[in-house]
Amino acid sequence: MADFDVIVIGGGPGGYVAAIRCAQLGLKTACVDDRVDEKGEPSLGGVCLNVGCIPSKALLDSTHHFHHARHEFSAHGIMLNDLRIDVPTMMARKQKVVKALTGGIAMLFVKHKITWLKGRGGLAGDNRVRVTTHAKNENAKEYQAKNIIIATGSSSVQLAEVPHDDDRVVDSTGALAFDSVPKRLAVIGGGVIGLELGSVWSRLGAKTTIIVRGDKFLKNVEQQLAVAVQQNLQEQGVDILLGAKLSSVKATKKQLTVTYQTHEGEKKLTVDRVLVATGRTPNSGDIGADIVGLAVDGRGFITVDNECRTNLPGVFAIGDVVRGPMLAHKASEEGIAVAERIAGQQPEVNYGVIPSVVYTWPELAWVGLTSEQLKAEGIEFKAGVFPFAASGRAHAAGDTRGMVKILSDATTDHILGVHIYGPNASELISEAVVAMEYSASAEDLARIVHAHPTLSEAVHEAAMAVDGRSLHS
Repeated sequence: MADFDVIVIGGGPGGYVAAIRCAQLGLKTACVDDRVDEKGEPSLGGVCLNVGCIPSKALLDSTHHFHHARHEFSAHGIMLNDLRIDVPTMMARKQKVVKALTGGIAMLFVKHKITWLKGRGGLAGDNRVRVTTHAKNENAKEYQAKNIIIATGSSSVQLAEVPHDDDRVVDSTGALAFDSVPKRLAVIGGGVIGLELGSVWSRLGAKTTIIVRGDKFLKNVEQQLAVAVQQNLQEQGVDILLGAKLSSVKATKKQLTVTYQTHEGEKKLTVDRVLVATGRTPNSGDIGADIVGLAVDGRGFITVDNECRTNLPGVFAIGDVVRGPMLAHKASEEGIAVAERIAGQQPEVNYGVIPSVVYTWPELAWVGLTSEQLKAEGIEFKAGVFPFAASGRAHAAGDTRGMVKILSDATTDHILGVHIYGPNASELISEAVVAMEYSASAEDLARIVHAHPTLSEAVHEAAMAVDGRSLHS
């Protein structure tokens, strides 16, 4: 007899959500997770809640307040003397946020009678999971389940060109825990993590340089918006080096020297800290895949079908460890869908309308296809653009940077992509996601009444602009 109906391996946003949904559906559920916090105590929530999405947003929020106070309060008639940042207090607040949320998940596990197996989980064959605990002299235990959900997430990519034994060279986890503001910071990689954490320390005064290997900034983003993001970051004091291939990072007692190649030849940059943010790799290497014959592709992603089923009966995989965008909300939705499939339901995850967000300020958010992708696929489309510089609410708030761009099919007018760069873009994009989920047209958005004055009116105006009838631009 199986010990559980479902065992989930991994307690991140995919795993813990899957476990909760399984329990809600009446399935006897366990979740295996080996993460511990800075005090060595078990902590649910995975990378996202512990050293990723949540702590980075806490720091982004703190530093946004500081930057706003330093550069923009005076325009509102608010005068401050002796403005300074207390990094230890900022970090303590970050940890308080993390602790509240991870503790909340533990309470939800109790509420839903989910068994929390504290340790590292791996496949042992015949629908068994081996759990190795952190306790010394304690043997691994095996549990059997009718179904197994693998949600082991991903880890930061390490580069051979950089030292791994110098605490001044960090990944995203390390950049969330600096004890002081570095005078000079180099960020290797111009993706979401590099831009967000680079922004955190730049706002506090670090001379920040982002080194991007490719010749295009945010190459997978709508380029009209990507150019605006680059310009605004540069105006905020962030240096962005495009077409710069990292050669090495050399350390001395006093500084780090970053050497990189450009079209003009070799160049060097002297800094105090280096953040390596060149992407993430799936955590599939030590879960027993070889032992049980679990199919894994050449990049380390577990092979799954459209329903997240692996090649092993009763074994599913979700989140960063499988194909698709490495996004917490994608992992959560897959976790919910798999739980419901196990319970006999027929859920669906629409991968075509998963939003993406970069939490710089202004924020960048998008869903669907870019105009560059549409052109490459030969799809005829119409575009409507509305700048926040024409938004009354943006002017009242004193932040008019950015724009909304809507792309729709030239024949049917169905919305194909929505791209927002501006204040609160992470919230505004949800309207576009709902519209696209229900196959709305640009005309549909244009006919919906939006409250005035709001930032969401920019979405309304961009939808009208698709048909050449924007009123305020």
